[in-house]
This record gives sequence, structure tokens and C-alpha cells, in this order.
Amino acid sequence: MCANVFGVLKSLFGKPFDGGKRTMDHGSQQQQQQTQQMPGTFQAFAGPQDPYPGQHPTLAQLDELQREVAALRQQVCSFSGLQSDREYKRLERELTQLLLEIDKVETEGRMDLQQARKRAAGEVEGLLRYLEGNANHPSRLAIEELSREAQSLLLAGVVAPFRQGQAQEASETGEELVEAVQDVAMRLAQVKTGGSVPLRKARYRALTRVCAVQEVLEGRVRLHTLALPLSDETHEAVQRINHVMVQVSGARCQLVALLMGLSGRDSCTHLARVLTELLVELDALDVSSNTAVRNYRKQVVEEINGLLKHLDLEGEGDDTFRYDLAHNDSIREIEAIRSRVSVLRAEVLRQGVVGQGAELQILLTRLDQVDTGRNPCIREARRRAVLEVQAVITYLDLWEALGRRNPGPDEPLPHAAVWSVLGNLSDLQAQVLGFDGKRADKSYMVLEELLTKQLLALDAVDPQGDPGTKTARKQAVKYAQNILSYLDMKTDEWEY
Repeated sequence: MCANVFGVLKSLFGKPFDGGKRTMDHGSQQQQQQTQQMPGTFQAFAGPQDPYPGQHPTLAQLDELQREVAALRQQVCSFSGLQSDREYKRLERELTQLLLEIDKVETEGRMDLQQARKRAAGEVEGLLRYLEGNANHPSRLAIEELSREAQSLLLAGVVAPFRQGQAQEASETGEELVEAVQDVAMRLAQVKTGGSVPLRKARYRALTRVCAVQEVLEGRVRLHTLALPLSDETHEAVQRINHVMVQVSGARCQLVALLMGLSGRDSCTHLARVLTELLVELDALDVSSNTAVRNYRKQVVEEINGLLKHLDLEGEGDDTFRYDLAHNDSIREIEAIRSRVSVLRAEVLRQGVVGQGAELQILLTRLDQVDTGRNPCIREARRRAVLEVQAVITYLDLWEALGRRNPGPDEPLPHAAVWSVLGNLSDLQAQVLGFDGKRADKSYMVLEELLTKQLLALDAVDPQGDPGTKTARKQAVKYAQNILSYLDMKTDEWEY
């Protein structure tokens, strides 16, 4: 997916551009190799007629500027913010300054030196366009809009009440807020990035924070279903644990504010220190003589640990490959299953044999065991893989049913009409399973039209009061609708 972006950059720069990927993949070692290669960037422009011993001073100057451009290239290609960000303004300022310095380089009227200067300037201009294009990309703006929507929800439902001294009410978050935050997360997962690294990072950072907040809110709802806190008379340590619970409720609100960028004073480091101190305090309590109190403390400790695990999100997405789900173990497992399903599907369509059903059921079980965490992208990837498996299974089931069908002479005509449509649907589903095109393709439109005609044919069947025919027609309608939905899913250009 990155090919389109890098192809544009190649045309901008006049030479292959890797978007900083090699540097990010190999770290300082690759950067050192680039630095070693840089001094010779403009060597080709120095011919044997050059009166200067060694490299021409202009080429040496351009090489030095080129090294500065290379130092900024990785930062530009990994930047995932907006034009209003301080980091954007810094990169824009430094690139503009480099462009001015390149423009001042004296070429002595020589064509080779002018070409070298033009090439260096073109690369800087390309980086400026790339930086601006990603910061203003419609998907980047959509991510920012969804982030602001989540901020507004949480400011009104959690943060503002906490700041007004209503921490208890603020922490008792209802299902309505949880569902609203989940809806934002699902819409974030559907934002298209086109393979752009900055856009994928921006989406990942926003998504991880919204999902973390969603988990914090759900944890609060679950905790309030328990019979907590205990009465102070239960044990001498209960009063202290109850006091810690009050602090944890406040910490939860602070965590939501931090994750969503609604806190101007606190920091993740400070909150982590406070929560760690609470763990130490709880650990020092002697509750070994009372099982109920010991379980109470255990639940409070788990609550604190649940908050601590979200405090490492501050730099996530900047210095890791987590934003690239192709490196995710769950996605790798899903893709491995999809690859096997593709082989089985080809065998079914080519040979029309029975026997793959058992393996397909095993693949469904494997998909059910895939850990999706709280990532809507991974959940959607698994859902789509499940639909791919189920599509082959239902095709085999209908194919076998049609093969076993042996209608009697007294079969009602409406019932036979339904089975006739099912036979047509089986043929159409085989074409849909093998379809590998886009919605604009003529073959897609033909398949869609033929499937719609089968639905109309079923609608025209009059069961004449026969319960069996009614049931068969209902199942056939659902079958046709599932085929249409599957065809739609195959062509919606979804990405994780």
C-alpha cells in the first residue's frame, strides 16, 4: 500500500525514495551507512576537466547540505501530526532554511553544478510537499475530528465532574458513555490511510488511546457491580483500603484526562508514581487473617495494575512498529488462516469435491481463539476472515444438499421453484467466491444484478400456505442476501 506514496515521492525527488523505512528498520546502523555514502552524492557531476583537485567546492557544499536533508528526511517521513503542531513548524522552518541555503550556492554558470543544485532543491521541496500533504490529508483531519469528538464526550462525562469535586459521580460511568466511546473507536478503525506511515501512526495513536479509555470506563462499570467497599467494622485494614479506593477513583479520572490530552498539569510519570505508592501501601497491610478483606485488597490491586498498564501509551506509535498491524501476531495468525482458506476455496471451485468441511471448521475454531485485545482493527480482520470461511462452508453445504435432492412426484410447485432458485444461487456463489475484482468492474455489476434477480424470483414465489415452502423461501432469501453481503465485503477496499 505504501507503493503509491513512494511512487509520488520518487517523481518529486527525481530518485527512489524509501520514506525513511530503511532508516527506521535498521536504526543507527543504516543511518551510518547513509552518512558514509552521502559525500559521494554529487561526485558524478565532477568531470576530469574540473580544475579543482578532488571534489569541486560547490559539490562539497551541496554534499554537506544533503547530509542535513538526510537527517531531516526520517523525521519528516515519520511525522504524524497536524500543521498546528510545534514539531511541524520546526520541520517546515528547517527545511525552508535549507532550501534558501541551497539556492545561495554558487554554480559559476556551469550546467553540471546547476543540475546538482536543482536536484538538491527538488528533494527539499518534495519533503516540504510530503510533510504538508500528510498533515492536511482528509484522513488525518478525520482522525483529528474523531479524537476531538472523544475528548468532548469524556470531558463532559468524566473529567469535568471530577474537577468540580464530583469524583464519585464521575467515576460511576454508565453504559451510554461506554457505547459512545466504542462507536468513536469503530469509526477510527475505518479511516483509510492508503498505506501512508504518518497516517497509520496517527490513526494508531488515536485508536489506542480511545480503546484504553474504553477499557478504563468498562472496568469502572464492572467494579460497581461488586459489593464494594466493605464496612470499616469488618477489619482494621478496611478503612485504609477504602481510602485507597477513593484515590484510585480520582486516578482513573486523571488517567482518562491524560490519555485524551485533557490534562494540562499532570503527567503519566507522576500518576504512575502515585499508583505505585498505593500498591506499596496495600502490600504493607496485614490482612492474612480475613479472606474477605484479602480478596477485597486483591481486587483493588488488580484495579491499580489495570490503570498502570495504560500509562505507557505516551510514546507508543512514535518509536515502535505497533502502528503497523502487519507485525502484529494476531494479524499474522489471521492472515495465515486466510491463506489456507484461499487454497481450500480454490480446490473446492476447481474440483467440486467434498471433504474440506472438517478442516474449515478447524480454521473457524482457530479464528475464535485469536486474541484481538481491544483493537477494533484486529476484531474486524477476524470477523472478515470468519465470513470468508463461512462462505466456503455454506457453499459446500448447499452443493451437497443439491446433490442429495430427490424430489417426489407430489412436490408442490412453489417448493420446486425455491429449489430451482437455490440451484442458481449455488452457481452464482461459486462465481462470487472466485471473484477478485473491484466494484467498478463490469463482472461485479453483472453478479450483483443476477443475485438481485434471484431475490426477486424468490419474492414472486407464492407458498400457497405450505409451511415447508415458507421456511425454504425464507432460508433462500437469507442465503442470497449473505452472498450479496460477502460480495460487497470483498470489494470494499478495507485495510487494517
